[in-house]
Amino acid sequence: MLSDTFEAVVAERLEGVRARVASASGGRQVRIVAVTKGFGADAVVTAVACGVSDLGENYAQELLAKAPKAPGGVQWHFLGAIQTNKVARLAPVVAAWHALDRRAAVDALARHRPGAEVFVEVNVTGDPAKHGVHPAATPKLVDYSRDRGLDVRGLMAVGAYADKAGSRAAFARLAGLARKLGLAELSMGMSDDFEEAVAEGATTVRLGRALFGPRPA
Repeated sequence: MLSDTFEAVVAERLEGVRARVASASGGRQVRIVAVTKGFGADAVVTAVACGVSDLGENYAQELLAKAPKAPGGVQWHFLGAIQTNKVARLAPVVAAWHALDRRAAVDALARHRPGAEVFVEVNVTGDPAKHGVHPAATPKLVDYSRDRGLDVRGLMAVGAYADKAGSRAAFARLAGLARKLGLAELSMGMSDDFEEAVAEGATTVRLGRALFGPRPA
């Protein structure tokens, strides 16, 4: 088990994060997804004990290893690239999929998880190293996902690494695109740029280091 001291540290960090979110949002409700990627299964228990039931993982193997040990009431968010050969195993466990960026993944979800709650990932920074559909192609993928019966809740993006101004500009572009598409939810903002994301309308932020500290090597 993680120590009581670690739980106290996470609780204190969470309190600080919530205060910063409230300041950036003007009091608007924002969902915090605790990203337990790279931490042991006990981090899941600690997050829940501190009051966070939305947990995120990037890798199928890691999520599937932790899910059976999680307390009741956990909502798992899959944040990584959706590999079609992993969807069948993840489908019974994952509540929301945040990185939908191609038709093959839509088809796999429609087959194994009809009506899945999804966020379409958009590459709003123009970084070729990042995943995500091009902004201009986003409406077609949203329409295709809806036609296949998926519940498209909103859009998702990753900001510009180590560039808060660049991240904020990217988040503003994502928010504008979501408004044009009539989508109410925005999954954007991580430990280094969540305040910028919230200021631009994020409804969900994805936080790992801000809560748990540096990931183990």
